[in-house]
Amino acid sequence: MAGRSLRSPGLQHALRYRTFSPQPSAFHRRTFGSPSSSSTPFRAAGYTFIFALSAGLFTAYYFDARSAIHRYIFTPVLRYAFDAETGHKLAVKVLRSGLAPRDLVKDDELLRSQVFDQNISNPVGLAAGFDKDGEAIDGLFNLGFSWVEIGSVTPKPQSGNPKPRVFHLVSDSAVVNRYGFPSQGATAVISRLRARIPAFHEADANTTAALRPGSVLAINLGKNKMSAVESSEDFVTGVKTFGPYADVLVVNISSPNTPGLRGLQNRELLESLLTDVTKARDELEPSPVTSRRPRLVLKIAPDLQETQIIEMAEVIRNSGIDGVIVSNTTITRPSSLTDSNKTEMGGLSGKPLKPYSLQALKTLRAYLPSTIPLIGCGGIFSGADALEYARAGASLVQVYTGFGYDGVGTCRRIKDELTVILKAEGNTWRDVVDEAVTRLSWKKSEPRQPNPVLEEGEATIGKLIEEAEGLKVLLDRLADGEKIEDMR
Repeated sequence: MAGRSLRSPGLQHALRYRTFSPQPSAFHRRTFGSPSSSSTPFRAAGYTFIFALSAGLFTAYYFDARSAIHRYIFTPVLRYAFDAETGHKLAVKVLRSGLAPRDLVKDDELLRSQVFDQNISNPVGLAAGFDKDGEAIDGLFNLGFSWVEIGSVTPKPQSGNPKPRVFHLVSDSAVVNRYGFPSQGATAVISRLRARIPAFHEADANTTAALRPGSVLAINLGKNKMSAVESSEDFVTGVKTFGPYADVLVVNISSPNTPGLRGLQNRELLESLLTDVTKARDELEPSPVTSRRPRLVLKIAPDLQETQIIEMAEVIRNSGIDGVIVSNTTITRPSSLTDSNKTEMGGLSGKPLKPYSLQALKTLRAYLPSTIPLIGCGGIFSGADALEYARAGASLVQVYTGFGYDGVGTCRRIKDELTVILKAEGNTWRDVVDEAVTRLSWKKSEPRQPNPVLEEGEATIGKLIEEAEGLKVLLDRLADGEKIEDMR
């Protein structure tokens, strides 16, 4: 009977279940057991730590452009992990993505500036050459720049010079580039500019093409390599194309990497060029974005002789040009350079450029009136550098190579350093600029006005001369032996 019970289907099913069903091991029970397990607090603490660390790193990365993580980790990684041009392109892509860091600190009132009748929040701008095709305009404004200059943009697309064409001189805090105006062309850039404009945009007197208060957008106009050297057509095309979308148009005749371009700085060609571009600008309708026509600014080289700068200043005074950027890169190689890349062909920028740009700016300031502002560019890495340009007569400054070396916090660090110096001096940026520009600028000679006191003095001098001549006659007659009585 016992045997028959073992053969029963229910008992056999029960035996099979107990025999073949997997049983949780002691290890499984300890690992996946009840919340009272002793390892659970440690795991929770680990997760909390990882989350807090990630959140802290993200906050430091995204909300604080000055964070050391940018200056000492991300920027050097880009510089050493990739060649110079690839690192440059990656930086533009990150800024375009919207995931780049931001400067959320409000600019100090001491930094408030004015240029072309526009109030801007600070005097630190970004020079052309970084965002060549207008891909990261808003990402760059988010870093705290008051002036973002895109380009150079050429009318037609062109690839620029052969690679490699950008070289770091790390030991000299410098860069040599021979890009040669690589550009996606006007059509690609104009589509991005239009895409930025809100659907129901209404312009007023304070609206700028930057589409944010206290900032201006500039577009640097370049010349296609295959265009006739002496022709102004590319620049005129640029003015007509980009005029409605910019606060400032920059006529770039100073890049050393386009054959013959610097020849446009010679007097005859410069006069013709400035006549053509100002005429094209003046014929534009007021912009639907800003309700104004754009200002025209000339960008010059630092390698001009003093006589050339004086001659150029005379041409600018007699033109409709609104301002000048001093300067572009230099073809000079100072003896202080130590990096092996110093022998590369191209334009040199960075700290070694500063003395050349500063001297050119000082010379030009002395031959231009205060109504034509100068923008200083070349070797600016600190607040003290920026202030040196202001004291030489620059209304604003632009950075380029310093931004590449010090990363996304460059603008904020320069502004913070400027604020500290100005507070210590009891000064403002505008005070420094106004004093320097008034003192150093060219002043037109006033026509001579009649002065009654002077006229009376001149009459007295004439009478004395007449009496002296009479005395001379008397002495001559004495010499001939005449008696005094006979002369009476």
